[in-house]
Amino acid sequence: MKTTLEELLAFVTVVDSHSITHAASKLNQTVSGISRALSRLEQKLETSLLNRTTRRLVLTEEGQAFLVHARKILASVDEAEDQMTIRRQQPSGLLRVNAASPFMIHTIVPIIGEFRRLYPQIELELNTNDHFIDLLEHKTDIAIRIGELRDSTLHARHLGSSQRRALASPEYLKNYPTITCTDDLTSHQLLGFTQIDKLNEWPFSDDNGHLLHITPNLTASSGETLRQLALAGEGIVCLSDFMTHKDRLQGALIEILPQQTVKVMQPINAVYYRNTQLSARITCFLDFLSNRIKIML
Repeated sequence: MKTTLEELLAFVTVVDSHSITHAASKLNQTVSGISRALSRLEQKLETSLLNRTTRRLVLTEEGQAFLVHARKILASVDEAEDQMTIRRQQPSGLLRVNAASPFMIHTIVPIIGEFRRLYPQIELELNTNDHFIDLLEHKTDIAIRIGELRDSTLHARHLGSSQRRALASPEYLKNYPTITCTDDLTSHQLLGFTQIDKLNEWPFSDDNGHLLHITPNLTASSGETLRQLALAGEGIVCLSDFMTHKDRLQGALIEILPQQTVKVMQPINAVYYRNTQLSARITCFLDFLSNRIKIML
């Protein structure tokens, strides 16, 4: 479009004010600036919009026709700006959130009802994936990631941290020998991860002062699968508190060797691309989730 909004605004204001001088005052511009804007507009349109005399301004026939369109354009811009203001005040639109299945199940799902009541105009799409994903490929606005971040192309907002503990069900502990030290673990059924070997480093110190690396008897790719196996009495598992805090409170899982446990915290981050301009719906979701995580962990 050759014509600028500044030129359209100058033209409409002059018509409504019946004076270039009055229009300049309303728009906080100089008289010469308004005159130049009108001249540029007429040059671009290759027609005269106003007949100027020393006493008044009169619209030409072309000016009257163009005025109708100019008003519509300016009104549309005003409406668009108003809508953006409203959206900032009342966040709305589609928000796609991706998280590992355990975090989605145990942390996000329990609080999603409250979020929807607070922000009814936000349409949520919740997706799960137990591995890191490409945000663009999966059309994701926010991804929640547990553990250390390595992708420098992403912005991250730290939401909290969650401790890892070794746990087993009362039924399992009743049927297997008492555990008094980490050496006793070798005679027990250990549940571990198949694809992220670092998660098989349990929060105990080995002989060299490093975290104890265990060799699982049974493995799974999902933390939730391992939790269910532990609840079923199939062995000892090491999981993050965000997955097991209710189980521990209810006595369904009991911590193993708490006095010998090294405090290992897993960072929880929300990530998004660096060139993403945070919309109101993203900001309010992150604020909400951050506040609830602090309460839950």
